[in-house]
Amino acid sequence: MTSFILLAGVLQSIFISLGVGASTLAILNFFAAIKDGTIDASERHLMGIVYIVLRVAMVGILFTTVYLLAPTITTDVTSLSVVAIAQLTIIAVLFINAALMTARLMPSKYGPGIQAGSWYTLGAIAALQLQGIIAYSYVSFLTGFTAMMLLAVVLVLIAMNWMKRQKSK
Repeated sequence: MTSFILLAGVLQSIFISLGVGASTLAILNFFAAIKDGTIDASERHLMGIVYIVLRVAMVGILFTTVYLLAPTITTDVTSLSVVAIAQLTIIAVLFINAALMTARLMPSKYGPGIQAGSWYTLGAIAALQLQGIIAYSYVSFLTGFTAMMLLAVVLVLIAMNWMKRQKSK
């Protein structure tokens, strides 16, 4: 059992890293694709590959997190740590936002920033946890998470506006 928990923890770290990296590539590909005003077939194909990697990372994180938390969830869900609740919150945001973007219900000026901010927050929480920094409140987490998503959305909007101005010159 300990070996499976160790394996799940390692896989979770790998999936988080994969998600953070793929999210970065997704944003950069998105910027490159919209720079000329149209997304051509080759750009769409490459973006599709990155989105598949993101989905694999999301599913991997979901399964490894549930596996790691299963003993606590099945015995006493109220004893979940703030870190665990924070991870579950971010996973929920990742899945909901991805579903809304896929259904084209989330505007492209907000969705990529929300997704990137979520991935980077998940990566930051994992890094803090590795450093033994786990003593924070859920309110502190939500404040940081919201700030990270807002920062990412603002940066995406700034980049999109800058590209539009470059295109019109």
